[in-house]
Amino acid sequence: MNPVIYRPDHNLSEINSLAELKDLTVRCARCALRDGCSRVVFGEGNPNARLMLIGEGPGADEDRLGRPFVGRAGQLLDKILEAISLERFAHTYIANVVKCRPPGNRAPRPEEAQACLPWLYRQIELVSPGIIVLLGNSALRNLVDPDASITPMRGQWLVSKSGIKIMPTFHPSALLRDSGKKRPVWEDFQKVRDEFLKLAES
Repeated sequence: MNPVIYRPDHNLSEINSLAELKDLTVRCARCALRDGCSRVVFGEGNPNARLMLIGEGPGADEDRLGRPFVGRAGQLLDKILEAISLERFAHTYIANVVKCRPPGNRAPRPEEAQACLPWLYRQIELVSPGIIVLLGNSALRNLVDPDASITPMRGQWLVSKSGIKIMPTFHPSALLRDSGKKRPVWEDFQKVRDEFLKLAES
């Protein structure tokens, strides 16, 4: 029996848990990315996390394992979190703009991102973080402004309509290509740590 293809064209507010949302997401066929990937990479972490990290999309390692940020960039992200005394499974929830790997690790096309964003929006609502870190241009452009650029906007706090504090910064993969970006990212995550501690005390 073929699985039911779920197309989230209606209001997802009726979905009340991440587990239920994941079950529906893995059956999504709103764009062609699902046809070319091995696994849907839904997201993982603490479902009640105060801090949510959002990247671009799964890479080869993520596609193979069905988990976000498990390759070299993910290992670097773990080290960054450790450096500010946070642990990804205890303190964060991690997701991506798209949940299926784009061919050749290219950036998601606008229509692919738009097809997948309803899932991410509902994830954000269910996790209800106080802070979101946007990792790289794709996350910034799809969640804040399609004309934005990460370099001039990184390190600046933004605030969503619902009051979530948003910190754009470079994607960990950019640090692997350019070590000069490590210092700015470290400064950005220190700001995130300070804000996280304020939330923990409130």
